[in-house]
Amino acid sequence: MRIVVLGGCGDMGSYVVRDLIAFSDAEVVIADYRLERAQQMAAELGDRARGVFVDAEDADMLVRALEGADAAVGCIGPFYHFAPKLARAAIRARVPYVDICDDWGPMDELRSMDSQAKEAGVTVINGLGWTPGITNLMAKKGAAQLDEVDEIRIYWGGGAADSEGLAVVMHVFYAITGEVPTFRDGQRVMVPAGSEKEWVDFPAPLGRVEVFHCGHPEPLTIPRTIPARTVFLKGGLTPRWNNSLGAFLVRLGLSRSHRSIVRTSRIIHRLEGLIGAGGVPFSGARVDVVGRKGGETRTVRYATVDKMGRLTGIPAAIGAVMLARRELNTPGVFAPEELLEPDPFFAQLEKREIRIHEWHE
Repeated sequence: MRIVVLGGCGDMGSYVVRDLIAFSDAEVVIADYRLERAQQMAAELGDRARGVFVDAEDADMLVRALEGADAAVGCIGPFYHFAPKLARAAIRARVPYVDICDDWGPMDELRSMDSQAKEAGVTVINGLGWTPGITNLMAKKGAAQLDEVDEIRIYWGGGAADSEGLAVVMHVFYAITGEVPTFRDGQRVMVPAGSEKEWVDFPAPLGRVEVFHCGHPEPLTIPRTIPARTVFLKGGLTPRWNNSLGAFLVRLGLSRSHRSIVRTSRIIHRLEGLIGAGGVPFSGARVDVVGRKGGETRTVRYATVDKMGRLTGIPAAIGAVMLARRELNTPGVFAPEELLEPDPFFAQLEKREIRIHEWHE
């Protein structure tokens, strides 16, 4: 089987590629605009990998890069800009597709492609990474253990030193700008990014992180399949000064458009390369599902901590193999919780030493 990884030599995409080489028999195409880097990475990985050039702004080139593949993975960010372009190309090429989209803005547009994907006979999964992705399946697993679900509380903590990718910086600025969606008392509402701060404990070595409302897809997708009254997501970077710097730059108006986000992110990315971002180079996710079982209030909690690239790239690689083998073969556009079962998926993560911890209260 042949799997194309768009952005395959990037900060997150490289983890997808390496997992596919290590845990499948797929031929892996590293499709990236940094051709020399893609070819060098392919040479390091052996005969089953090859690097090709692709420009994600060129729709026809994307389609040509995907045609004939058994599956494709989208890792080209920022996703608020590229996610619809990549998904549309996969549908045109009639190639099953999964991405690691973690921006909330394109979710409605991606969902609107459902009829096109069905007509083309293509399965599309959006947001199968760390958050969204692992978090969605944690929520699904927790909800299945309760009779009624009141709240799904989703938290992420990101070590600022845990990624070197420019697209990650752009995602953070997008997520903390303006108002962002949440799901409260059965309704989608908008709240100020950065609001309702709280401290949340994650497993070691991440520890305690200050989190706040920020823009992610989970509050938009999870309520479609899990009947919870409230679904919110809060996240934050550690060390804490990274959040303060980001909020200050947003207040200055330096993230009002895609162009300004790109410009600001490049400056921050260069500074981090010179002085470092500090802190523990690990990231984590935690999901608390609150509801009732047998008439009594219960909380089911899940958490995981690992390297950001592993948490993000490995789930997408697992999904890509499932698509390529036609283990997932329902045409349409889906969020992870709509198509995947948590236990088998978490078992695959366990094989890669990504552990999902569970508590009941």
